[in-house]
Amino acid sequence: MSFQTKIPRRKSRQIWVGDIAIGGDAPISVQSMTNTETCDVDATLGQIQRLVTAGVDIVRVSVPSLDAAEAFKVIRSKVSVPLVADIHFDHRIALQVLESGVDCLRINPGNIGSEQRIRAVVDSAKDKGIPLRIGVNAGSLGKALLRKYKEPTAEAMVESALTQIDILDKLDFQNFKISLKASEIFMTLAAYRSLATQIEQPLHLGITEAGGLRSGTVKSAIGLGALLMDGIGDTIRISLAADPVEEVKVGFDILKSLGLRHKGVNLVACPSCSRQNFDVISVVNELESRLEDIITPIDVAVIGCIVNGPGEAKVADIGLTGASPNNLAYVEGVPAQKIQNATLVDELEAMVRARVALKKDLIVSS
Repeated sequence: MSFQTKIPRRKSRQIWVGDIAIGGDAPISVQSMTNTETCDVDATLGQIQRLVTAGVDIVRVSVPSLDAAEAFKVIRSKVSVPLVADIHFDHRIALQVLESGVDCLRINPGNIGSEQRIRAVVDSAKDKGIPLRIGVNAGSLGKALLRKYKEPTAEAMVESALTQIDILDKLDFQNFKISLKASEIFMTLAAYRSLATQIEQPLHLGITEAGGLRSGTVKSAIGLGALLMDGIGDTIRISLAADPVEEVKVGFDILKSLGLRHKGVNLVACPSCSRQNFDVISVVNELESRLEDIITPIDVAVIGCIVNGPGEAKVADIGLTGASPNNLAYVEGVPAQKIQNATLVDELEAMVRARVALKKDLIVSS
């Protein structure tokens, strides 16, 4: 039995990035961005494949030049995951990637140039059914807004967003999503909460430049978690100064913790203490490493002693309670077998994979 309450989500218009729906009643998608040199096609393809293996829904690629646009065309032809091209300033780059089968453009209409250039990009996107993402960032607000507000603020970010939206409204283009990112959590929260009440388009969430793996994960979990619990957000990107694969892992962990996505192993583990009957930390680390390839939702509990172990094990798909002389493993809440410490990880992995295979069979048969 789970105490978790379903979070009511903000109603938003639905758009499609490739075959991934964003907004409406679609699952909240997880994005990441390559950090390779885009013109290094092999390196970029390799990183995209690692992101796909980690379960990413959408990948963003920076396209800063016409040469990068040529490389993007090759990359697009070799991967099936939806790709977003990140473009600033040069409308020619946007027009070129639109011809290459891009699934979404990340632009700010206001920095593309003249009205004629903006219209050319929007008309091409409209003809091809390609959505746009307007990306407002506290670190790159326009000079006029900074003169008005003196410094980056939530109000300035919202005004910037509404100005960009007004450009698209005048061109009769509604196929877009929008983000309002700052590295400061409270500014980000205030901006998203304000804009969420003023538009119907889907929102792309993120805490920009959040930091390294540990600090960035904490900031992102706090900021995005608060918005997601408000029902705000349709797609997320965790911005870490780390391997982009870690962004995907953290993104799914945040969604799993809120019951918003169920993908892969949800591992419940005790922090360990002197009561433990096996080395909980090393077992958990090894299990996480071995089970990274699993995308089927499954709950696994690893508890080092008999104080909380039986209770946690009984509500998991696979549970382990530390005990002496042998540990006790549960399957679907029922004691199943005793396991010695020497074979603990091997046997737990086998039990999890057997359960995953059974779940897959049940899904297929239904």
